[in-house]
Amino acid sequence: MPSDKTHMSKPIPDRAEVAIDYPDKFYVGTFERSSRFEAHLDERGVTLTLERAGDAESRKSVYLHINYELFAEILRDLAATVAIMPPDDVEHRRSLAEAAGLLHQALAIKGKGKRETRPRARGARA
Repeated sequence: MPSDKTHMSKPIPDRAEVAIDYPDKFYVGTFERSSRFEAHLDERGVTLTLERAGDAESRKSVYLHINYELFAEILRDLAATVAIMPPDDVEHRRSLAEAAGLLHQALAIKGKGKRETRPRARGARA
């Protein structure tokens, strides 16, 4: 699945690790701040693409598509495990809560058709 470089405009703000374990092979890769990502909804679910540029030895891409019902279950499971986060990890709690709120806000908009812009984060200017 080739990527469209025009959409890969967001640098990864932290780090992602990916592991795939087959019976005869094990693949692992990390994507850090020098890597890029894209996430969007389509007619069937959520698409996530992670890309790390570089030479043939270091270049890698991961494409993941999750249908809506599975993604909803993943969100429920995440909500059920929030208590595992350290209570004093205010920065990550705030960031996750804000992002979940923006998703909730975007889903609440009815009858607007395709949305071209992202909902504004708290404190963002118009």
